[in-house]
Amino acid sequence: MLGFLKKVLGGGADDREPEPADPVEHEGFIIVATPRKASGGWSTEGRIRKLIDGEEKEVHFIRADTSTSREAAIALSVSKARKIIDEQGERVFRASRA
Repeated sequence: MLGFLKKVLGGGADDREPEPADPVEHEGFIIVATPRKASGGWSTEGRIRKLIDGEEKEVHFIRADTSTSREAAIALSVSKARKIIDEQGERVFRASRA
C-alpha cells in the first residue's frame, strides 16, 4: 500500500538495487554503471573496481547529473567514472567519497 501511495503521489527514487550495466574496462579499472530511475530522470552513478595487491577494491560514485533515458545515463555514468579514474587513479579508494 505504501509503495502504491509513493507512486501515486510522485515519491522519490526507486529504493531497489538498480540493474547494473555491462562492465567497462578503463586503465585497468572496471566501471559498472548503475543508474536509477528517479522522478527527474535517470541518475548518474555506478561503481569503480580494481584488483590491488590481490584484494578487490570498490567505490560507489553518484553525480547530480540526470539523463532522460537509461542508455544515456549509462553512457554518462561511464564517462564520469573515466574522468574520476583519470583524475584520481587508485587514490579514489582512499577518499571517503568519489
